Amino acid sequence: MSSYNDSLSRRSFLAATASAALAARAYNQSIPIGLELYSVRDDLKRDLTGTVQAVAKMGYQDVEFFSPYFEWTPDYARGVRHTLDEAGIRCLSTHNDSQAFHPDKLDRAIELNHILGCRYVVLAHPGEISTLDGYRRVAEMLNQATEKLKPAGLAAGYHNHQDEFKPIDGKRPMEVLASDTDKSIMLQLDVGTCIEAGSDPVAWIKANPGRIKSLHLKEWSHEPGKGYKVLFNEGDAPWAKIFDAAESVGGVEFYLIEQEGSDYPELETAQRCLASFRKLHAG
Repeated sequence: MSSYNDSLSRRSFLAATASAALAARAYNQSIPIGLELYSVRDDLKRDLTGTVQAVAKMGYQDVEFFSPYFEWTPDYARGVRHTLDEAGIRCLSTHNDSQAFHPDKLDRAIELNHILGCRYVVLAHPGEISTLDGYRRVAEMLNQATEKLKPAGLAAGYHNHQDEFKPIDGKRPMEVLASDTDKSIMLQLDVGTCIEAGSDPVAWIKANPGRIKSLHLKEWSHEPGKGYKVLFNEGDAPWAKIFDAAESVGGVEFYLIEQEGSDYPELETAQRCLASFRKLHAG
């Protein structure tokens, strides 16, 4: 019969083995880490060039411009691209409202995204949708846009908020968007809003292999008064499991830190979040 000490020794060995396996986790260090520039929106509005340069100096490898970029002239966009190139940082995707996907505006979206060097034209928000049929129409809009984006070397994307993970008539709108859109359309996962809505981001990634090509690494805390104000890795998101799923089955190509606001100035917030990401993702 095994002694108590023998049993304890085995348990200690198994615990040590598990800890070693966790410590040995190897994440893909070639996946770039970027910043959704909404995180520094006030600084960006005051000084776009200086803000992009500051973000690049921190060590961010790419950025995502949001919808005001759509009002730029091609010449202004070329100036922004020059700034990006000089700073050694890329723009891999843009956030857009639904107007960018309308047939009469899609050529403009293609031109601006080509100038910036993007891969994805992402629908950031579809407007107020309250029915599953409404989301089916959004899916059809994305499919139609894809027919024009693909030949131009671009892909469409969809970015979720809370509503897409809240069931309507017993079904989550994100399930409709995933099933009714062309498989080339990226499902850009906003982690924080997914968690706030009560859904499991890891399960969602695993249910949509190869389509989670980008993630917004937005944090969320259920603690009263905190919500989205907590910095990366200070909330409820299970980041280690999320990274494992994104890199093993999700098909992630790039990560994007996003912060809606915190107790720190915008650029300091971005820098603190990047430092936390580097520490965690270094595994």
